[in-house]
Amino acid sequence: MAEVCAEMVANVWKVVVSEGDTVEEGDTLVILESMKMEIPVLAEDGGVVAQLKVAEGDVVQEGDVIAVIG
Repeated sequence: MAEVCAEMVANVWKVVVSEGDTVEEGDTLVILESMKMEIPVLAEDGGVVAQLKVAEGDVVQEGDVIAVIG
């Protein structure tokens, strides 16, 4: 299992995947918004989204787990 974490404090603008989806390395999982910029959060490895820990409108802190890919 690989955890995908936020790299900065940001709002979750859009969730692109759902639990159970299969993703490839480099696929966009969610899009964060910070200081009027959109920041895509990418899968670091391929696999199945085992857990999605954020929803649209959430605020994440640096280091918060966004998703778990198994």
